[in-house]
Amino acid sequence: MVAIVDTAPPLAQDSAARRPERGALRLRIASALVMAPVALAAVWFGPPYLSLLVVLAGAGMGWEWARLCTHRRFGGDGALILGAIVAAVAVAAAGAPTGGLALAPLGAAVVGTLGRWRGEAVLAACGILWIALPCIALVWLAQDRESGRATVLWVLAIVWATDIGAYAVGRTLGGPRLAPRMSPHKTWSGLLGGMLCATGAGIAAALVLGAPVLSPLPLLSGLLAVVAQSGDLAESLAKRHFGVKDSSGLIPGHGGLLDRLDGLLAVIPAVALLSLVGGGSVVTWR
Repeated sequence: MVAIVDTAPPLAQDSAARRPERGALRLRIASALVMAPVALAAVWFGPPYLSLLVVLAGAGMGWEWARLCTHRRFGGDGALILGAIVAAVAVAAAGAPTGGLALAPLGAAVVGTLGRWRGEAVLAACGILWIALPCIALVWLAQDRESGRATVLWVLAIVWATDIGAYAVGRTLGGPRLAPRMSPHKTWSGLLGGMLCATGAGIAAALVLGAPVLSPLPLLSGLLAVVAQSGDLAESLAKRHFGVKDSSGLIPGHGGLLDRLDGLLAVIPAVALLSLVGGGSVVTWR
């Protein structure tokens, strides 16, 4: 006797489950198509457009971090966080990165001392450095007249390539989780996919810049993909601590600015440090 199994309900459920995912993906793509040209145009034309965009991004991330730390109550404590970040980034964007670097830890110290954080003063203060320092470093990198534009465009390219590669490969192949306690959806296959795509972006950048394909740029691009994923995991850990899914709902399909820019927040300081140690922008290394 042959048993007949009706598979129609599960298929219907699978189809229904996929519809929201497809809708969310379309929304993510639409948001990216709006945001990416704005960012690229600001980098291409430079100050004051890039400076203004960095200040606005810093303010948006500062607002999100303040809401997280105050459990969406904001108030005076939230204003302290936002003010510390905006002040440091604005000074740097006005042409004084050193001044911004001095203000960022000062603001963090003030927030940690004056805020009523119920045991989370260190976390609130660290968030100021986490947001302000990369913004200041980006302004500093962009100020290089010879290679500033190329450096920032390369950074954007490898972070975006990492995100796309990790998402596409991770969703397709799946496999063992990368850090399930921090982010349950990230996989080792996704990390490898992100590294490969970032390396490809590095090769493309080398060709555009007239550098040898075997220059340090492709290798550094692949390694910085790991840094970008680390920034993503750090932000996931912070959200888990505060018990939220997204840092905000500012960007349709993406959540908040911190959700979208977490990789950049990790990669930009790394590139700035490499540039300082190497005596020049990474894109000029041969």
